[in-house]
Amino acid sequence: MSKLIEKIKAKAASDVKRIVLPEGDEKRTVEAASILKREGLAQPVLLGDPDKVNGVASEIGVSIEGIEIIDPLTSEKAEGYADALYELRKAKGVTPEDARRLVADPMYYGIMMIKLEDADGLVSGAVHTTGDMLRPALQIIKTKPEMKVVSSSFLMDCPNPELGEDGLLVYADCVVMPCPTADELAYIAIATADTAKRLCGFEEPRVAMLSFSTKGSAKHDLVTKVQEAVAKAHELAPDLLLDGEMQFDAALVPEIGSSKAPGSPVAGRANILVFPDLQAGNIGYKITQRIGGAECFAVLQGLNKPCNDLSRGCSVEDIVNTVAMTAVQAQD
Repeated sequence: MSKLIEKIKAKAASDVKRIVLPEGDEKRTVEAASILKREGLAQPVLLGDPDKVNGVASEIGVSIEGIEIIDPLTSEKAEGYADALYELRKAKGVTPEDARRLVADPMYYGIMMIKLEDADGLVSGAVHTTGDMLRPALQIIKTKPEMKVVSSSFLMDCPNPELGEDGLLVYADCVVMPCPTADELAYIAIATADTAKRLCGFEEPRVAMLSFSTKGSAKHDLVTKVQEAVAKAHELAPDLLLDGEMQFDAALVPEIGSSKAPGSPVAGRANILVFPDLQAGNIGYKITQRIGGAECFAVLQGLNKPCNDLSRGCSVEDIVNTVAMTAVQAQD
């Protein structure tokens, strides 16, 4: 097991949070819930028909004793959730009938649980797409007041201890924002530094804003966007160690950083890398994973309450790890 995940699990177990799993009758999810309960990492709540959920548990041979199962179709709280959803969304044209129909959907029901503080976080994606979860989350939970975008961070546990913090790096954004503006890049950088503190325990986040240029070595509109993002991030978070624009090697290799960006507080020793767009970020994390041998753990950031997404090809272990990370995000 990754040392990072060991630390995250220990932190999750120190302050157990209630995490809702909307895909409550999916086999991997049921098995993960059993592990989470047994290891004391979270208080999982499975959404679905109790007969079906219990049938799945029997089929795969796991115990879900003591785990709450809620059927959105018969829940005594459904009407109250529908009323609250109507009040939240009536200005957008949602009718009371629409609201009742929506809360019958486990995803909307789960998001309303978080909104009304009946749960601390949510994890889905074994069956649903990212959009299936993000759509109601953005409609109902919304972003943090100081945050304008939802993005992702990848916690990259690399075998080379000379990189980042003893081999640990944080990449963003690799999943959500296809082509962020300069302002959006700045918000992504600030959110990623916060994620690095919460989940990785970084005492000193050092953010490199990446480009194909280092400190004006190339001229292009794409470079200008990153330079503007650096300026905006300094304005929003003047105490954050953040610099750019810089190339990947200038951010990570001390001798290259000191040569290409002399005097930079970040160059050559960055532990957070913010990519200029989703293509670069997605390609970058996969190269680090597949060629560099890094273990990767993804979380969403920027929402008012933690909601995280899984790959539909996820393993039981992936679900357990993601719930543990969500629980830690919820601890504040």
